[in-house]
Amino acid sequence: MWTNQHQTHPTKTTVPCGRMASAGVCLLLCVNLFLNVLIVLAGRDFYNILGVSRSANLNQIKKAYRRLAKELHPDKNPDDPDASQKFQDLGAAYEVLSDEEKRRKYDQCGEECLKKDGMMNGADPFASFFGDFGFFGGGSSNQQETPKGATIIMDLYVTLEELYSGNFVEITRNKPVMKPARGTRQCNCRQEMVTRHLGPGRFQMMQQTVCDECPNVKLVNEERTLEIEIEPGMVDGQETRFVAEGEPHLDGEPGDLILKINTMPHPVFERRGDDLYTNVTLSLQDALVGFSMDIEHLDGHKVQITRDKITWPGARIRKKGEGMPNYENNNLHGTLYITFDIEFPKTELSEQQREDIKRILNQNSNNKVYNGLRGF
Repeated sequence: MWTNQHQTHPTKTTVPCGRMASAGVCLLLCVNLFLNVLIVLAGRDFYNILGVSRSANLNQIKKAYRRLAKELHPDKNPDDPDASQKFQDLGAAYEVLSDEEKRRKYDQCGEECLKKDGMMNGADPFASFFGDFGFFGGGSSNQQETPKGATIIMDLYVTLEELYSGNFVEITRNKPVMKPARGTRQCNCRQEMVTRHLGPGRFQMMQQTVCDECPNVKLVNEERTLEIEIEPGMVDGQETRFVAEGEPHLDGEPGDLILKINTMPHPVFERRGDDLYTNVTLSLQDALVGFSMDIEHLDGHKVQITRDKITWPGARIRKKGEGMPNYENNNLHGTLYITFDIEFPKTELSEQQREDIKRILNQNSNNKVYNGLRGF
């Protein structure tokens, strides 16, 4: 449940500390009252607003802010009268806890110290953090008719490790930005119907191009740093939209920038949906007598494999819960499939070694010729 600490007011409490009241109860009530006063003096609890611990690192703070910003945006909660206030509280919490200096000051003496030192500007960090992403509706018909620049679509190449554990990636973009220039220019040009008088009782209607005179502008390249969160379980083709980060339009609004997830090849694992596939080459000895080994997973943890029976070429084992996290529910994981290949020795065997192998295996020469592609 969301709590607005800045709206809490200390109340006068009469503690029944007579002969019938326990001294311990009195002490407890007094301490509770004292703590409430401290909370009011300290301002809002930014850690509680973001739902993170006081030891949370920057990535955890960013993930919490991104998730809550989508949930608490006023456009998503039109029936909640406190939606705007909650969203402002969320923005203030991220502004402070994502800045190392502000966070240190806040931990020392609370929000009021930051305000006294002028360290809180009250800006909404949502757009600058990730762009609008188009998560929220709204917008009038006039906005839809406004000319818009081209939308840029780019592939964002990410590693399988990032898609498994999640990560924040910064990209640098040289963006053309409109700046004032000398003179004027024709803009908002349009076709209008005009009536021309040709003589007594004679008129002609025709289309004519009409333009406004506007201040002149020029395009200047500016370097912009954008930050995108690679969420665990994202899949190829999944898009993240940065509003107004596309091509500019001289008479309207800039287009959008869309980044599409594209997974780079991995030397160990192959992803298929939420499942992972890998191959292990065993020595002939391990294939015959059994083995125990560890496979290092994408986040560094070890997956142990132990077999005490013969492993044949092409044998496959499954490790449930060791695949990729599901994008919708990160608590669910796919399956890891491990296929075994056998490496045969390349050295020549002596006659005695051959006889020993025959004696140990005790197999008859029962060779078959068949169409293995058809499965007969």
